[in-house]
Amino acid sequence: MRILAWRSFEGPNVHCHRPVLEFLLDLEALEGVATCDVPGAAERLVAMLPPLAEHHCGLGRPGGFAQRLREGTLFGHVVEHVALELIHRAGEEVRYGKTRATRTAGVYSVAVEQRTPEVARAAAEAALDLVERIARGQEADLAAAEGRVAQAAAAHALGPSTRALWDAAQRRGIPVRRLGTGSFLALGYGRYMRRLEGSITDATSAVAVDAAQDKALTRALLETAGLPVAPGTVAADAEAAAQALARLGPPLVIKPRRGRQGEGVSLDVRTPEEARRAFALAAAGDGEAVCERQLPGSAVRVLVVGGRAVAAAVRRPAQVVGDGRRTVAELVAAENARPERGEGHARPLTRIRLDSPQARAALARAGHASDSVPAAGERVPLCLAANLSTGGTAEDVTDALHSDNARLAVRAAQAVGLDVAGVDLILADPGRSYRDAGGAVLEVNASPGLRMHLFPSVGRPRPVADAIVDHLFGAGDGRIPVVAITGTNGKTTVARLVAHMVGETGRTVGLTTTDGIRVGAEEMAHGDDAGPRSAQSVLSDPRVEVAVLECARGGIRRRGLGFDRCQVGAVLNVAADHLGQDGIDSLDELAHVKALVVECVLPEGAAVLNAHDPRVRAMAARTPGRVVLFSGREGDPYVRRHVERGGEAVAVAGGRLVHLWAGREEEILPLRRLAFAFAGASAAMVENACAAAAIGFGLGLGGADVARGLRTFSGGPRDNPGRMNLMAVGDTRVLLDYGHNAPAIAAAASLARRLATGRLLAVVGVPGDRRDRDIAAAGEVAARVFDRVWFKEDRDRRGRAPGEVAALLEAGALRAGARRRAIQVCLAEEAALARALEAAAPGDLVVYFYESYEPARAALAELGREAPHRLATAATAAQGPGG
Repeated sequence: MRILAWRSFEGPNVHCHRPVLEFLLDLEALEGVATCDVPGAAERLVAMLPPLAEHHCGLGRPGGFAQRLREGTLFGHVVEHVALELIHRAGEEVRYGKTRATRTAGVYSVAVEQRTPEVARAAAEAALDLVERIARGQEADLAAAEGRVAQAAAAHALGPSTRALWDAAQRRGIPVRRLGTGSFLALGYGRYMRRLEGSITDATSAVAVDAAQDKALTRALLETAGLPVAPGTVAADAEAAAQALARLGPPLVIKPRRGRQGEGVSLDVRTPEEARRAFALAAAGDGEAVCERQLPGSAVRVLVVGGRAVAAAVRRPAQVVGDGRRTVAELVAAENARPERGEGHARPLTRIRLDSPQARAALARAGHASDSVPAAGERVPLCLAANLSTGGTAEDVTDALHSDNARLAVRAAQAVGLDVAGVDLILADPGRSYRDAGGAVLEVNASPGLRMHLFPSVGRPRPVADAIVDHLFGAGDGRIPVVAITGTNGKTTVARLVAHMVGETGRTVGLTTTDGIRVGAEEMAHGDDAGPRSAQSVLSDPRVEVAVLECARGGIRRRGLGFDRCQVGAVLNVAADHLGQDGIDSLDELAHVKALVVECVLPEGAAVLNAHDPRVRAMAARTPGRVVLFSGREGDPYVRRHVERGGEAVAVAGGRLVHLWAGREEEILPLRRLAFAFAGASAAMVENACAAAAIGFGLGLGGADVARGLRTFSGGPRDNPGRMNLMAVGDTRVLLDYGHNAPAIAAAASLARRLATGRLLAVVGVPGDRRDRDIAAAGEVAARVFDRVWFKEDRDRRGRAPGEVAALLEAGALRAGARRRAIQVCLAEEAALARALEAAAPGDLVVYFYESYEPARAALAELGREAPHRLATAATAAQGPGG
């Protein structure tokens, strides 16, 4: 077996609403071989990974997968389940998996839920190796496979503190994304987005962080605020450290001026020689050390968030307990083998290092070495400093902490200027006031670790990540209104129209379409930007108050959605376009892909659906939000039934656009006021207006706001470039449109027939990656609706040979009964346009279906003076076929 390709989905996707890794698996020689065909395969698999026996599989109950193994299932399916189990063993909770056949014999699409792409990929590769070995009767090395996945998790997975923040955000319904490969998180969208790196928030002052990193400056700030601190000084050399010992008196704590995680800290320093050695250890970084009198008591870490003490823990130094048999090294190895311990901050506890200077010093002070055998019950310290980063543990004392001690910690955080701080206190008794029992502030730490509060060795865990998220968002969920628009035709126009409508209310709109990205009036990018990355770009912009996102089929299928949930999800239509691509071969499969946007509507949101399209109408059963239907057809029976049942709709009635809900009918505006719909002459644009109005109501806009947006959208090159733009080129009128499939060509022709007083001439082309039958269908439609047609080809032929697309178009036209003299093939788009304009007589109208908008405008400019053609809307509405 071998893996042919990978796809990582960060957001909702065609497989699952959670992140998924998809890979194409070629079974090669194992194609057609089931588990029941290999003696002992099922038993060996379950013996190797016993939890497989509890996997549900498609049978929907524990043991379902084991039954499939016994009865016989393909080995691609087995790889899926083994990969899921390996991911789970690496510490990541995942549930979803699916294996499907592709159009290529022996090649399967395998999808597994992921939390970290690198971990899921390592698990898939390891699972393939294990399963293939079992299928071939060879020895399978589970330990090596687990090690491979664990290594990926240690290198790439979120640590416990950052994962807790991620989970806290998700529990609150706040969108969360990881930026990069570290602990940098973005929470929320647009103007409400907040950022975290570990426990540092975007409200944390850089000045305060610098102050907290400088222990001498921290002492000065605390002293200025009148807070108790341990007597101390800064030593610039070893002799100064020895002199500090003489002046302050033993014992001392000597630590780096700029240190972290307990590195370079020496405790219980009592002699000048110890002071000199401690200085050398502490000053290895910046040449200075802080010398403080070591005060008696317990080291208590208090987590302060937004001016509140939310958790407290007593930290214990790393240690082992002897059993009278094993050496210190063996006891440490056994302790490090516990699943709670890992390298660095990857696990709730950090592994103990016997080779560190702190461990050697602690052992020497206790009269031990790594090969010593401690007596049974003897506690052997392995570090004098109480720090989780050096292998220590924690005991939760939140409930016992005296209110004076909590206030002391809060005042210390405020003195340094940190919104989130780990304040280290030395207290004789956490439950007694420092004023009575004694105590002081030792340090104030920026970016405090959360592990000791999330996973205390003694006491109950505290929801500290929730406290940080609450501090950032209050009662909010970090969401801005998100509109997701998909369909075969009309997406760009409707997206632009909705963005204009919302913008007219004074809000800043982020817009993504196949023509680019805009924020407010500023164009941020130009190109095909209807995919998830463009959506994430808009949702990451702090100016954006409402996001309107065109969601194209290709982006949804290949990368998923760029958001988790939307307030409005709209599906405009489903027609034969892009079939045969990305494993989508039928209209039902295409509808399944597009339905994802309505599946992701928030429960309080709205799904906007085309009432007259049966596949779109059926999506009402798949959305958690309310359903708003739209239809540009007078008296649509599906709209009528929906409204009679208490539903909401936007429809056409008596030459008016109307809003129907709760048994009421409210006029939005007359169709003659729709300039972009040529005063109602364009049925396609009227339907787009209905969709946009329905989206507006789904966003909570009032009828006046919806009407103003529709009325002030011109639909010309300024508002809606390249979509049914009527222009004058010399004395000839040209209708410029991006129609590239049979329904879009027919829609443009329908409008053109209303506008023309003479013949209809057309320049027609279709992208080369469409199916032969769909290209030919476009040719058939063109032959039926236009008087003369010039078939051209795009510069990007998308894998087709020169002339191949034009030949298919011509064949379709001839099949429709076109006269050969009425159709011509001219492969170059600009030349085809020139010939159509040359052939045009007074009153004729040329419909120009272009490949790219800017070159099309340039070609029109070269061929004649280009000027927007302004129609008197009332006169246009009165025009019938032929003028």
